[in-house]
Amino acid sequence: MKTLSETWFADGYIDFELKKYTLLAYLQEISKYFNQTKLYPQLADVIFHYNNLVAFRENKKYLQEQFPKKLTGIQLQKLQLLYEQMIEDDELMQELEDIIQYAAAKMQSTISSGTEIYEFVEEKITIAPIGLIPLEQNEGYFFLSETAKRTRVYQYRLSFFEKHDEKYRSIKTEFIDSWQRSFTNTYESIKRHLIKQRTMMPNPAVYAIEVNLDIPVEETLLPIAKRRLVRYISTQAA
Repeated sequence: MKTLSETWFADGYIDFELKKYTLLAYLQEISKYFNQTKLYPQLADVIFHYNNLVAFRENKKYLQEQFPKKLTGIQLQKLQLLYEQMIEDDELMQELEDIIQYAAAKMQSTISSGTEIYEFVEEKITIAPIGLIPLEQNEGYFFLSETAKRTRVYQYRLSFFEKHDEKYRSIKTEFIDSWQRSFTNTYESIKRHLIKQRTMMPNPAVYAIEVNLDIPVEETLLPIAKRRLVRYISTQAA
């Protein structure tokens, strides 16, 4: 996949036509993936670059706190110096403003396309508990089925983290195995098999996540299913 550097709009020679060409080539590549219903990591990447543009335009020192792992100190220093240079150079400032305004609009349009796919898939997903759910739901299993027969089994673990005085939940998953469901190999029997074979969780929370769509699992279904499961568990626990 074609990629942009974190500081692409300020790298090298700052020229509107040059940056426009760089941007359109990148977004064209993103759109190819979206046309194949492949959202990740492409959607997250273009959102990151859009946020960078907005942050720089609003002079918030390039979201240093929000993106500490993405931007190095050298990059941050470079952008701060560039911003100071912009103030002293009206022509450079206008060129950058034009680049940022154009790029932000184009990225926003691409993000909207990706979001439409995300929301369509999300609406088609159903989640249901398998058997009794224990009080402790921060760790367990989920069964992911995008066809009537095949089921992928994942172990999940939820955790909390704080950011800017707000609490968030994150989810880590590990693929366990795939099963072909049948009259004898049901969700309930798969759950019993897991409990018998994986004794570290004698009473796990188990959920079935289903969607009747033929879409890429790793690039689209799994990331969306994980986010839906986090919300589902959070809602049930509230």
